Amino acid sequence: MAQPSAEFQIASERFQITEDFLARYNRPGPRYTSYPTAPVWQENFGPRDLEQAFAGADAARTPLSLYMHLPYCESLCLFCACNVVISRDKGVLPPYLATLHNEIERFARNISRERQVVQFHWGGGTPTYLEPVQMEDLFGFTRERFTFAPEAEIGIEVDPRVTTHRHLETLHRLGFNRLSLGIQDFHPEVQETIHRVQPYEQTRDLIEAARALGFTSINVDLIYGLPHQTAQRFRETVALVLTLAPDRIAMFSYAHVPWLRKQQGAFATKLPEGMEKFGIFCAGLQAFLDAGYLYIGMDHFARSGDELAIAQANRTLHRNFQGYTTKAGADLYGMGVSAISSIGTAYAQNQREVAAYSAAIADGSLATMRGYRLSEDDRLRRAVISRLLCHTVIRKREIEQEFGIRFDECFAAELSQLQPFVSDGLVELDRNEIRVTWLGRIFIRNVAMAFDSYLERQKAESKPLFSKTL
Repeated sequence: MAQPSAEFQIASERFQITEDFLARYNRPGPRYTSYPTAPVWQENFGPRDLEQAFAGADAARTPLSLYMHLPYCESLCLFCACNVVISRDKGVLPPYLATLHNEIERFARNISRERQVVQFHWGGGTPTYLEPVQMEDLFGFTRERFTFAPEAEIGIEVDPRVTTHRHLETLHRLGFNRLSLGIQDFHPEVQETIHRVQPYEQTRDLIEAARALGFTSINVDLIYGLPHQTAQRFRETVALVLTLAPDRIAMFSYAHVPWLRKQQGAFATKLPEGMEKFGIFCAGLQAFLDAGYLYIGMDHFARSGDELAIAQANRTLHRNFQGYTTKAGADLYGMGVSAISSIGTAYAQNQREVAAYSAAIADGSLATMRGYRLSEDDRLRRAVISRLLCHTVIRKREIEQEFGIRFDECFAAELSQLQPFVSDGLVELDRNEIRVTWLGRIFIRNVAMAFDSYLERQKAESKPLFSKTL
């Protein structure tokens, strides 16, 4: 019996997609903000290992990317899978900020002032949970201890529901130049179900105020696959987003991981699945392409003159724990509860719970909970996966020259695994390149998974480790 199928328009191409096709490719897989991915990391990697990574990076004088995690929110959005702490009592902030100050001091002692901060980002949680005076104090404390590049990218995630004009004025005065706003969806029923009621007018007014103050880049986040979404409803949300004219857009697939975030179980039966969810994604993708945005990859869009688009064209685009970035070559230093560092050939993550994080810092140590040192094979595969995700093509000769290998011999098994992708129109192979097609870009995580040497052993886990790729 013939499989039910649907036709989708993507860019200038039309595709017939069957339920069988989606079932083959819509399976759990990493987002590859790192390789190896976090489940591979080891708990025997501790503070001393991180300090060794500090020393190596300082000797190399690499530029810096700083990240600070501010986990507090006033209320819980049911879709959220981030590491957050819900509290209406802002008395929790002073002790957390005091701990963060101590951690900043510890990091700064290991970093030469000759190294410049080219990127600084506050994430959460809701960083604008802080009062303006607290933001000013934290930023000033950090700036006194590091050397910021004159053109540093300084960004923050803001929630329009709690961000005031005083917040914006303070951020702009401090030097923040990029805002990332969560929207997710504008439909009232979707917002009520996910416990994030955020009217369009509230978001529009915040963006207009930010632009009037002089913020140079505004990013908005959307999520497809939320309860009660349909393709038509999502088109309406995208149409409203386009009136805001953001510089960048992140359109994430909803990650349904109720084994990690119990609150997500509240709407498990209301989620669009399979062909319906794919239709929602395609509706958003086509609308942004029609509006002139470039599809950077996976879940990111940017205007043609944006730094992300230029970096992709120049093949200098990079991917880290904040997603796509132009700051290739910078070592990432993460501070705050659960924050992740990527320094040279090492990854490290802080304790996930505030109490454990605070206790480690109070003891005069770093708060490292786990980490990983990359082997030579890890470095090779990281380069292959990164170039695939950032540029949609792997040039074999580049990899061969960088790592001293014969690509086809080293990756013979992986090239064999890619043959079904070729048959399904996702990948094109020739002597010199592995190139992902337009349809393949949507399933590019699946293509990257072919080069992941750890996935087979992770399949033995009793619970899924990753959300589905679509």
